[in-house]
This record gives sequence, structure tokens and C-alpha cells, in this order.
Amino acid sequence: MRPLQHHARSTRGLFGALLTVLAALAALLATGSGAQADTAICEPFGSTTIQGRYVVQNNRWGTSEAQCIAATDSGFRITQADGSVPTNGAPKSYPSVYNGCHYTNCSPGTRLPAQLSTISSAPTSISYTYVSGAVYDAAYDIWLDPTPRTDGVNRTEIMVWFNHVGSIQPVGSQVGTATVAGRQWQLWSGNNGSNDVLSFVAPSAITSWNFDVMDFVRQTVSRGLAQNNWYLTSVQAGFEPWQNGAGLAVTSFSSTVNTGGSTPGDPGGSAACRVTYATNVWQGGFTADVTVANTGSAAVSGWKLGFTLPAGQQITSAWNAAVSPSSGAVTVSGQTHNAQIAAGGQVTFGFQGTYSGTFAKPAGFNLNGTACTTA
Repeated sequence: MRPLQHHARSTRGLFGALLTVLAALAALLATGSGAQADTAICEPFGSTTIQGRYVVQNNRWGTSEAQCIAATDSGFRITQADGSVPTNGAPKSYPSVYNGCHYTNCSPGTRLPAQLSTISSAPTSISYTYVSGAVYDAAYDIWLDPTPRTDGVNRTEIMVWFNHVGSIQPVGSQVGTATVAGRQWQLWSGNNGSNDVLSFVAPSAITSWNFDVMDFVRQTVSRGLAQNNWYLTSVQAGFEPWQNGAGLAVTSFSSTVNTGGSTPGDPGGSAACRVTYATNVWQGGFTADVTVANTGSAAVSGWKLGFTLPAGQQITSAWNAAVSPSSGAVTVSGQTHNAQIAAGGQVTFGFQGTYSGTFAKPAGFNLNGTACTTA
């Protein structure tokens, strides 16, 4: 069982100086010149924004013990997670990053709430870091309601469990299995006293993935737990810890909602595109030369190309673009001289990396949230 929408109201000396300077310098060298400092949040319902697009929230509601998170430029990590709660009840918190509205706190520039019938796609990507010694689930949450509400509890909650550790289980009971977005899931259904919950549980841990939120929404509508005239109010990615949890992290997150009124070139809108991904591979290393072609009729400004590097791959250097993070769900953005792709034009960038195991190319690409074809 679980309380209200995660599930309570979320808001929000000279020698010493020398040591402080040295510590700051070490942190700067570790994160790279000009990198944004992490933002520490220890208030139970404290929050901040990242990338000018998403909200990171601490959201500690089920325990009086301390919990702190560090918001990074691409996600967050749990730095302190004291105490524990019984595993046959609700978790102690839901630290998360989200796009949309949560108890009147809406992410900057969000298109949510949006009526389901108007959403053509809602591409998203997520990368998680897991730890041992904790009891938790890694959950991607999708909230639906008959009204375009920005506060309070939504009618239906979709949970996508990427991983879970310990003797915990979703709300309700298992009602079967389902294939969604090309993956097989255990399907659980129930009600926590405030809203219906439909949970999709991965049989083994998923560390990073690109997918379309609407695949899970359509499955939920088909099971009568939502209707096409309902609204998507937020998508959230984080952790529900029952015991401990320090070290758990969302290392990258992206979310876009494409509606019928999207404007090509709008960072939150659609764009027609084609990606050519040419590689040179040797034992343990590779380079990739990537060309992004704008096949639409309008220029694309402030372009961002999203894709997920296969497991074991890591980018070590890049040229003609900015890349973050170096592994998992990656976002590549243009620089000052190539921040716009003219209609019918293209940009090219590249990077070098390392890999372990068998080399493979990314499964797909999206430009400003819209899936691209590949050449």
C-alpha cells in the first residue's frame, strides 16, 4: 500500500580557507571546467530545477529520519538515507526528477498537463545507478487524471519498475504479464486507497533505456484504467527506498511530450530528421561520426540529439558538439556555431569512446524528442 501521490504533499581560519579552496579546486577538476556545482537538498520536500526543464525533488514523506540528495546537471543521487520502514508497507520516500506538475510545482516550460488524445508521442530516456545494501525499487512513474489538474492526487498511477531489491512488491497483486515497448513485464494491479495503480515490473534490472511513455499509457487505457480524454500530468523517475539508499542515482533523464500543436524547431516540439552513424571500431575502442539531417520544412534551433549507448560503452572525448553524460542515455547538443539546423540542412559531430564485450550501435535516435530515421 502507498500513501497519496508519493504520497504526501510535495513542495519543497587561514588554514581552513586554504583547505576550502583546495577542495573546491579538486571538485572543479573532477567534474570538468565550468561544470555546474551539485545542489544539496535535505529539506523533506525541497526541490530545484535542472537544465531549465526538469524538477528534482527530495520528497521524504514516510520517515522522520534524514534524507539528502544532490541534484546534478543531468539527474540526482541520494547522499544520505537514514532509517528504514517495514517492507510490507509503503516506502519512506520518492526522490525523483520529473517533467510536468506535482502538487502545483510545475517544471519550466512543460507541455503538461496534456490530453492523451492530443499526444502523438512522449519520448523519454533514463539511466540509473544501483547500489547494494539497500531495499528499494527504481520506479518510472506516469500520472493520469480525468482533469488537467496540477495539484493533489491523480486518479491513475502507472509504475514502471526498472529494478527492485528486497522483499517488496507493487500495490495489489500480479494479474499476468504484458509486452510493452518491446519488453516483457510482470503486470500488477491494485489501489492504494487514493488512486489506482498499474505496475509493470521488469524481470531483471534495467540500467538505461529510451522508450515512449505513450506505449504504457495505451496499455493502461486498454485495461480500462484511463480514457483517451484524460490528461497526462507528469512523468517522474526516481527511487522508492524502504531501507538505506545512499548512492542510488539517476545519472541522466530526458522527457518530451509531442502534441498535435507542436512546432518544428521548438525544443519541446517535433522535428523530421535522419541520422547517419558511421563507426571505426578496434579492440576496446571506437570512434563515431554522426550526421544529423533536418528533413523537415523549418529550421531546428537549439537542437538536442538523444540516444542510449549500449552497455559497456563510454565516451572519452567529443568534437563539434557537447555530450552529457558519457554513458547510458546520452544527450548531444550543438555549439554556438552549429546550434541551428536549417531546413534541408545537416550538422556533423563525432566522438571517441571505449567499450567492453561486443560492440553495437545505439538502437535509435531522437531529435528534440522526436524519433529519427537512420541511414
